Amino acid sequence: MSFLSRAMVLKSKAHFSASTTGVYTDHAAFEGARKKRAAQAKSRVGLLIFGFIAFYGVVGGRLVQYGMAEQETVSSIAPADRLMASRPDLLDRNGEVLATDIRTVSLFAEPHRIVDIDEAIEKLRTVLPDLDQRSTYQKLTSNSRFQWLRRQLTPKQQSQILALGIPGIGFRPEKRRFYPGGPTAAHVVGHVNIDNRGVAGMERYVDSQGLADLTALGMTSDQPLEPVKLSIDLRVQSIVREVVTSAITKFQAIGAGAVVLDVHTGEVLAMASVPDYDPNNPAEGAKEGWLNRMSNGTFEMGSTFKSFTIAMGLDSGRVRLGDMFDARYPIRIGGFTIKDFHGKGRMLSVPEIFQYSSNIGTAKIADTVGTEGHKEFLTRLGLLTRMQTELPEVALPSQPREWKKINSITISFGHGVSTTPLQTAVAGAALVNGGKLIEPTFLPRTREQADQVAKQVLKPAASKDMRFLFEWNGVNGSGRNARVDGFNVGGKTGTADKVVNGRYVHDKNFNAFLSAFPMDDPQYVVLSFIDEPKTDKGNGAALAGTSAAPMVHDIITRTAAVLGVKPKFGKDGSALLVSY
Repeated sequence: MSFLSRAMVLKSKAHFSASTTGVYTDHAAFEGARKKRAAQAKSRVGLLIFGFIAFYGVVGGRLVQYGMAEQETVSSIAPADRLMASRPDLLDRNGEVLATDIRTVSLFAEPHRIVDIDEAIEKLRTVLPDLDQRSTYQKLTSNSRFQWLRRQLTPKQQSQILALGIPGIGFRPEKRRFYPGGPTAAHVVGHVNIDNRGVAGMERYVDSQGLADLTALGMTSDQPLEPVKLSIDLRVQSIVREVVTSAITKFQAIGAGAVVLDVHTGEVLAMASVPDYDPNNPAEGAKEGWLNRMSNGTFEMGSTFKSFTIAMGLDSGRVRLGDMFDARYPIRIGGFTIKDFHGKGRMLSVPEIFQYSSNIGTAKIADTVGTEGHKEFLTRLGLLTRMQTELPEVALPSQPREWKKINSITISFGHGVSTTPLQTAVAGAALVNGGKLIEPTFLPRTREQADQVAKQVLKPAASKDMRFLFEWNGVNGSGRNARVDGFNVGGKTGTADKVVNGRYVHDKNFNAFLSAFPMDDPQYVVLSFIDEPKTDKGNGAALAGTSAAPMVHDIITRTAAVLGVKPKFGKDGSALLVSY
């Protein structure tokens, strides 16, 4: 082989060797890249799997959470523990139950579980015929998972619905307020709403003392609470309501009421206002029965205000029982003429002004004190400000924006100021109990506790004179029809024309009688009223002496023994009169 051929062979081998080396190098690079891509792909798949697991884990967790939440709070209105939260029993002063809780059940539906809505409604109406078909259908087709269908079923209704076997229908236990006396003390006790929350009367007062806040925080339980005792005597309350109900029927009035008040403690022993309502079913009395005319209605109290005017004169020291006032001529002022209903046309003593209910004489007594003194005295007696007591339903009295002499004159005999009957009774108690104004209470209170809140608003001597005048009018004047043998009942009538469209009308009266007994040592004030009695029936409705005063007679006759007041009779069996 020539040198040239050998060189070519060597060159070819060298070229082959280099080519082979390049091929191996490229192959190794390719294998490395392939392995890297495989690892990356595997990593991405792993991340994707992990992401799916995490996503579905969160979804599953939330579903479990929602499922647990549904088990815990099915009601969209109140949790189960609140439905079963207790309210304290309300008792009268002797321990008789006025309000208590009873266990009951309520009907609910879970719309998403109802198979046939029309069939479910049809079946339910066989037990609850008054179930509203349209509203029930709307509830069952809603997207909610809970709907109340009927609250507070009877046991019979529950068993009948259970027998229907409707899927998606269930019962929730809860508590219902029960009032054994029905309407007997409706305006004092008040009532609760469908969720057992106090909305009126002492039920609302109890909630305002912290029960509602504790319930809202879920801090109440199914355990019985300490009862709340009221000042009401259920025996006296029942009698008072019977008398008031009978009067409204007899005189065909639009309203009537009465109160029995302890003059030394301010305790309300009984208070009734009709029309009233049954707190077991308050909706039926919503139109008129909810108005508590005794504390939440304001009226011009008529001649009962003459008691306060004369007390003002006696307390000022400018008037004495033996003073005489000229009642011969009408008073003309500001375009008005003030005259007496049954004028005597002569000089009258203070007892005669009270006995004959003289507008002229009373106006002149007010004039001796003056307008500013008159306003101050009525404010002192609490007749011009909102009364303070536990009962939420308390109206604000009305009075003239600016007191002028004409206002003082008309207010002296009960026209121009409107106040509540209960307020009038409280002020009346101050006239006979030694001059102490004691805020009324619907809770038990001792004399010692009352003395701590009492305000001396009248001189004891003036109070003694007022006891004499009350007794005098009971024996000789318009209070005769309220007298009860042995109990020395005294008081003052008030027959007031009512204001209609800004003017006084003579065919619509508000008749009241403010009284106390026994007048030798007053223990109780009794006030009664008749609102718009029919005066054309010949039944004595036109005057307070023949309508409101007999109510007081009936109340005292039937309750005096219950209240522990003993009658006093002379040796011959006749009633003893008070000696002053």
